[in-house]
Amino acid sequence: MLFASLLKNRLRLGQLTMIDAKGQTHVLGGDGPGPRVTIRLTDPSLHRRLFLRPHLAIGEAYMEGTLIIERGGLRDFLELIGANLAAIEGSPWVALGQRLSGLMRRLQQRNPVWRSRRNVAHHYDLSGAFYDLFLDSDRQYSCAYFARDGDSLEQAQDNKKRLIAAKLMLRPGQHVLDIGCGWGGLALHLARHHDVRVTGITLSQEQAALARERVRAAGLQDRVTILLKDYRDLDGRFDRVVSVGMLEHVGAPQLADYFRHVGGLLSDDGVALIHSIGRMEPPGSTNVWIRKYIFPGGYSPALSETLAAVEGSGLYLTDAEILRLHYARTLAEWTRRFQANREAARALYDERFCRMWEFYLLGCEMAFRHGNQMVFQLQLARRQDAVPLTRDYLFETMPRSDRRAAGYGTTAHPPSAAAE
Repeated sequence: MLFASLLKNRLRLGQLTMIDAKGQTHVLGGDGPGPRVTIRLTDPSLHRRLFLRPHLAIGEAYMEGTLIIERGGLRDFLELIGANLAAIEGSPWVALGQRLSGLMRRLQQRNPVWRSRRNVAHHYDLSGAFYDLFLDSDRQYSCAYFARDGDSLEQAQDNKKRLIAAKLMLRPGQHVLDIGCGWGGLALHLARHHDVRVTGITLSQEQAALARERVRAAGLQDRVTILLKDYRDLDGRFDRVVSVGMLEHVGAPQLADYFRHVGGLLSDDGVALIHSIGRMEPPGSTNVWIRKYIFPGGYSPALSETLAAVEGSGLYLTDAEILRLHYARTLAEWTRRFQANREAARALYDERFCRMWEFYLLGCEMAFRHGNQMVFQLQLARRQDAVPLTRDYLFETMPRSDRRAAGYGTTAHPPSAAAE
C-alpha cells in the first residue's frame, strides 16, 4: 500500500497498525514509547489519496468516516502523527508537495477586501450558539495566558486581556482601535477597567451584531463603538491600536500594507500591540486542509517576514514576546468543552461538521505541542521614546490584583510569559 510505504521507517515514536480497504494489515513503528493506534480504511481510493496528498486526505477521510480509529482515539492518532511529523515531512515526496504548495502561497493568501469578507464569513459567521459550546464566557477566541498551572480557561483569558492592557500603557480618555474585535470582549474590558474609548472593527456580521448587543447591555455605548469595516477602509488617528488573532487573516502578500495602515492609524506618540499565531521556522504555506475547510486565505506568518514588513512601515519594534505552549493548553480546554457538548453541536450542524471541528481543534493543539506553531506579541510605536526603557512598567502601572492575575507577582521584574 502506497501510504504505508510513505510512513515506513518514519514512525520512530509509537506504533500505527493500519488495516487497508483490502483487509491487509500493516504495522508501522516500533516498540518505543508513544501511542499505539489502529486505524481502518474503508475506501480503496484512500490508498492513492493518502499517498499523494496526506495533509489533505487524512482530515477528509476522518470527516467522511472512511478512516476509522479502532484502537485509541483521534487525540492518540494525531499525537502519533505529531510526534513523528519531522520524520514524515522529511520524506522526499511529502517535502516536494510542501515546496509546490509554497510556490503557490502568494496566490493562496491574496486577500483583497471582498475576499477577506468572504473568508471571515466562512468561519466566524457560524451560529453564535455553537461558539458558546466551547469558548469561555467572554468568547475569547485566541490564545489564553496561563499564569499558573491551576488557572481555568476563564482566568487565563482574563490574564491575557490584562497583559495586553498593560503593554498598551493606557491612560483615561485615550481612543483605542481594536482591529478584528471579535465579539467585543477585549473592547469591553478596556473600556470598563481603563476608562478609554474603543472603536472595534470586524468583517463578521455575526460578531458585530453580538458585540453591539453586549455594548448596549453593559451601558457602554458612549465608550465602545463597533463597526463592520475593513482596516483598509478606516480613517482617523488613534492613541492605541490593538489586534488579537487577526494578523493570521491578512496573508503574506498584504503584511507590509497591513503594518503601513497600523502606522497610519496610530498617533505620533501612540503604541500598538499585535498578538498573532506565528511559525518557528522560515516562511511557508498554510496546511491545505486548514486552508480548505477552516481558514480560507489564512496564514500564520514567520517572525522573519513579519519583522521585515514592520521595518518598512515606519514603526519601531519596542517589545516582542513569544508564548509557546499557552495555545496548546487553550486548545486542549476548547476540545474538552467541545466534546462535553458534542451532541449540542451535532444538533446545530451534523456529524461531519463535528468530526471536522474535532480534527481542527486537536490538530492545532498538536501543531503547538509538536510542530512549528507559537504565538507572538509585538509592541510597536511611531517614536522610540513612546515606551519606557525597561519592562518594569508592566508591573508598576498595573494594580496589585492585576499583577497577580497576569502572573507578575509583586517583585520588581515579571517572570517570562513564555514559561508554561
